[in-house]
Amino acid sequence: MVVDETVGHLRRRGAIEDERFTRRLYTVAGAARLVGMSPSTLRTWSHGYERTLLSNTQVKQGPVITAFDNRFSDRRSIPFIGLVEAVVIQAFRNTGLPLQRIRKALEILANEGELEHALASRQLFSDGASVLYDYATRSQDKQLRLLTVVHTGQRVFHEVIGDYLKRITFGDTWATELILPVTERPLLRVIPEVAGGDAVFVEGGATLAAVSSRANAGEPLESIAADFGTPADQIEEALCAIWPTQAAA
Repeated sequence: MVVDETVGHLRRRGAIEDERFTRRLYTVAGAARLVGMSPSTLRTWSHGYERTLLSNTQVKQGPVITAFDNRFSDRRSIPFIGLVEAVVIQAFRNTGLPLQRIRKALEILANEGELEHALASRQLFSDGASVLYDYATRSQDKQLRLLTVVHTGQRVFHEVIGDYLKRITFGDTWATELILPVTERPLLRVIPEVAGGDAVFVEGGATLAAVSSRANAGEPLESIAADFGTPADQIEEALCAIWPTQAAA
């Protein structure tokens, strides 16, 4: 039996009462579509994995994002904070850093930077790059140096990571809004207390569910655009990004 260690982890830190952490908004498959990755990858990040090597040795790794233990069902298991954390890990991966080294980066942020839930924290912006850069330099860790650079005398995150971080808005300590990275243009955003966490179009404010339902029924995009105040080209781009297989069919 797998114990839901995430909940215990949050309770010890006093964050369990915050609905951004505790409200289950997305299935693994649904969250994967929103951030533009495969469900199997996100399942590993959100619930960890167990593998048996050829030597019969069992390897077990825990989750790296906030999630509840629903690995064997299609129920919602990922809260808003988990979705944000997945986006930041995706940014880290896009620098070429393997997941095992990302786990090390999270350990450093927690232990040396005292950043709890660093990936969805405002402190990641203010302190995270310096913490990781200093550690990587001190320990001569060339892989972790992939995450940071020095720009105009300041230690900042790699440009790839910076582009992702710009999509996150903070109202207090934690993330409050996310512009989805599944499209290059800022077309869809998620605000956890709006529309039950469903993605909504930045322009026009229509929910993704409402737009996709009408499009799947065969209604012309121009008609949908006229009703919701969202340009037809933005609707098409968003739907193709979220459901590329359906768009190609």
